[in-house]
Amino acid sequence: MNAAATPRPIWLCADDYGISPGVNSGIRDLIERGRLNATSVMMVGPAIDRSEIDALEAAAKTSPRCAIGLHVTLTAPFRPVTMYFRPLDGDMFFDFPKLLRAGLARRLDREIFRAEIATQLAAFAQAFGRAPDFVDGHQHTQLYPQIRDGFIDAVREAAPNAWVRQGGRNLPLARRLASPKAVVLDVLSAQFRKRATAANLSVNPAFAGAYDFTRNADFGELMRTFIAGLPEGGLVMCHPGFVDDVLRSLDPMTDVREREHAYLAGDGFARLLAENNMTLG
Repeated sequence: MNAAATPRPIWLCADDYGISPGVNSGIRDLIERGRLNATSVMMVGPAIDRSEIDALEAAAKTSPRCAIGLHVTLTAPFRPVTMYFRPLDGDMFFDFPKLLRAGLARRLDREIFRAEIATQLAAFAQAFGRAPDFVDGHQHTQLYPQIRDGFIDAVREAAPNAWVRQGGRNLPLARRLASPKAVVLDVLSAQFRKRATAANLSVNPAFAGAYDFTRNADFGELMRTFIAGLPEGGLVMCHPGFVDDVLRSLDPMTDVREREHAYLAGDGFARLLAENNMTLG
């Protein structure tokens, strides 16, 4: 087989392991089927006890290469693990629009965020017996102004060999402008990449997977657009899982997770990878 015919490896990462037992079960199912090769873990989630960690590690052992990362969580309805964390809404983090506005207005404290992220990194290391393979952020908070500085400081100190997720795309301008949400990620990611590179942290070369989760979209067609032109090592974010009462109490993304799981578990996804000469190996 010549080099041109060698399948191009990409990352398909399921976010939010730990948010609920149903989401955890759906993610493990896809790992065992070979339909995911990465998942990021919410150490502040309600479903991250010893049994859920052991089950994830067992599922990952069935995959030739499944990376397990930390999903740094800094937004409501979750709560910080450090005692003096600020700012808060009651005892919870800000929601993500309010947090982003505070970062843009330069009203956040880099050191407070560094300490919270460092504590979540330490919790991961204690649970898994090692540093994470990569580190990303729930609702992309690792990209926000000021937070990104504390994030990079904490990862550089605790997990310097981990790669960190940036959200910029490798697309022509016309295609980038078609998705306002993704344009915001492109802009935020430019400064994040610059800072991560200066700190000698590796980043994914390209990103895809952002869409309007509130709409009843055809996830198969979305996936086709996500992987189009994705370079080797590019990352697609996804949120598969099964709906349960815990998830309903915490997150508006419910039925969409089951639609993503159904597509990724089906034959259509395997064909799509083959048609594009890509692999999750």
